[in-house]
Amino acid sequence: MSLPAALAALLALAGCGAPPELRQSSTPAVTATATATATPTPTAPPTAVDTPAAPLPLPTPRDLVASPCPAGPSGDRVVSLLRGAAGVLPRDVRVRVRTGPLCAGDWQYTVLEVTGHEELQVVTRGRPSALKLVTAGTDVCSVEVRAAGPPGIRTLACAGTPGA
Repeated sequence: MSLPAALAALLALAGCGAPPELRQSSTPAVTATATATATPTPTAPPTAVDTPAAPLPLPTPRDLVASPCPAGPSGDRVVSLLRGAAGVLPRDVRVRVRTGPLCAGDWQYTVLEVTGHEELQVVTRGRPSALKLVTAGTDVCSVEVRAAGPPGIRTLACAGTPGA
């Protein structure tokens, strides 16, 4: 029995007085009646210390290391995204996939050689058919990559970045 339940039972019994068979003794009995009044005890609102934070999901083995994507996307799909909806690359610039795409979880990392420009790093996420651009540039160690990216992508994107 828990402590609050035991205390409640004890208070309930204490308010009843002596049983009738004990009240009829040869010596006069003093009868005392205890009344228990229930007064609500104020409770403090929960604080951050009282409420545990939602646990972060543990990385799976496929999140820890970025490796060639078994089910895509292809390098051409990443280039198409950058030339299309993302508007990062003009249509007339020559691009060659140097590295990747490498996958960790549902994130991808690709390095592109762009003629006449610095190499372009690209971080994407999602299914190959619904690829979304996270970031592209010469430094892709963004807040989103550091905060939400799987370890395998963070390692590639933030290698050599101080404080990453």
